[in-house]
Amino acid sequence: MAEHDRTLFMETIHTFLAMYRYLRRYSRQMHEAGLSGRKIATLRCLREAGPLTIGQLRDYLYINDSSTSELVSSMEEEGYVTRARCEADNRVVIVALTPAGRDTAEKTPLGGLPLLREKLRMLPPARLAFIREALTEIKDLLELPDDP
Repeated sequence: MAEHDRTLFMETIHTFLAMYRYLRRYSRQMHEAGLSGRKIATLRCLREAGPLTIGQLRDYLYINDSSTSELVSSMEEEGYVTRARCEADNRVVIVALTPAGRDTAEKTPLGGLPLLREKLRMLPPARLAFIREALTEIKDLLELPDDP
């Protein structure tokens, strides 16, 4: 491997490792505070969008129905959200923030994946497509499955 190629390889690995370590560190800090990245993302999503259905949260978090229901149940027990049946369609469950949930969403330091979600949302489509391509290639190199 040529010196330039080796340098590029090492810089790429170091950049990936720095991101990986940062995400793990942020995740540990939030877990120590009793929050997971999914909980933080859910709180911030509900704060921004208002009440959502379980299906809308599932799609936002990119997890399955069962995991979404478990997450919402846990957050309800902790006093962050409430669940109610939709008056128009009793099969639909609406999730909304409680005052404690809103307060937690506003006071929790923004970092990790919740920060990435907010920053990516603000990028121009061409830049977002470029990042998506790079991440897809990394996912393929790691031989990750497509399932959430």
